[in-house]
Amino acid sequence: MGTAALTGLKVLDFTRALAGPFCTMMLGDLGAEVLKIEAPGKGDESRGWGPPFQGGESSYFLSCNRNKQSLTLNLKEAEAKSIALRLLQEADVLVENFSPGTMQRLGLDYAVAAEYNPRLIYCSISGFGQDGPNRSLPAYDLILQGMGGLMSITGPKQGPPSKVGVPIADLTAGMFAAHAILAALYHRERTGLGQYVDTSLLDGQLALLTFQAGRYFATGASPGLAGNEHPSIAPYETFVTRDGHLNVACGNDGLWRRFCTALGLEHLGEDPRFRTNSDRLAFRAELVARVEVALATLKTQEAIALLTEAGVPCGPIYRLEEVFEDQHVRELGLVQAIDHPTAGTVQFPGPPYRFSASPTELRQAPPRLGEHTDEVLARLGFVPAEVDALRQQGVL
Repeated sequence: MGTAALTGLKVLDFTRALAGPFCTMMLGDLGAEVLKIEAPGKGDESRGWGPPFQGGESSYFLSCNRNKQSLTLNLKEAEAKSIALRLLQEADVLVENFSPGTMQRLGLDYAVAAEYNPRLIYCSISGFGQDGPNRSLPAYDLILQGMGGLMSITGPKQGPPSKVGVPIADLTAGMFAAHAILAALYHRERTGLGQYVDTSLLDGQLALLTFQAGRYFATGASPGLAGNEHPSIAPYETFVTRDGHLNVACGNDGLWRRFCTALGLEHLGEDPRFRTNSDRLAFRAELVARVEVALATLKTQEAIALLTEAGVPCGPIYRLEEVFEDQHVRELGLVQAIDHPTAGTVQFPGPPYRFSASPTELRQAPPRLGEHTDEVLARLGFVPAEVDALRQQGVL
């Protein structure tokens, strides 16, 4: 096995909560050395988000801070700022998700950072971006799911609008930031120069709208709530079975005919109202009513067996215990674990990709607050007495 793709890359992580930490965790999983800068005493506010706690550690914090070290710095102190500037001189990437203007007030904005390190990739993640009338609004996932349009198309037909079951605005902002950082690093390989990257939760939410935005631009009408129905394909939705629910995805006319044959519904496959996808959309209510009657007589696994044998995409709706105990999930290594000094064995969904030559790995448990402060400062040349003095002064 080779070394991880980002081995040797140094990342300064001035982030907290979720969007920023998820971004830097992705970089850490790929081999980057991530140094998380936290406020003394409290640290990342997600350390206090719970219950549940595992060995006194927030499960929320543990979920998105593996493969990092933790250094505490009180950035309001001049000596702490001096240490931060020394660190960024050695860094390849800096990621921050403070409110716009905060890093400038701390004297650590991109203009300052670029003077110390012109090769630095400096990424800011915010709620609404660094400019515009909403730049100063608080950046919370729920708010952005609403203002980014996602909630207006998520939920049952009769409402109310619903958020996604994970903080999708935060997570995708972190993913897009990591994607942009890697692009900026590739640009640096060609030019030798770093640059500033600005992304936001709002940017990510609009990007996710994809074909729903396309429908709006084509018609001028907002799509609205549709439950689990696909707005452009039928049948492509969730059906009630005798003992639960079943997802079915007939993505073309051939699959529709196979679906009908597998369930003994050949008469529906021959019905001119349901011959093409456009026809099925026009008469969706009638189609769904007839399919529901057939599926209501079958248990979920019985229906899956029939449809799978016919080559029709379908599947159950798993609870998390079923997801993480699934044989396929286990064999792909999608559940990984690492030992933590206070939380014990901590399990995670593993990195969502596999490389043939540059493996990902869990090298570092989510750090305790300030766990690596002494180690990092020793690398900068501080002796123990100096570190103790900085602690007494409130710098660390």
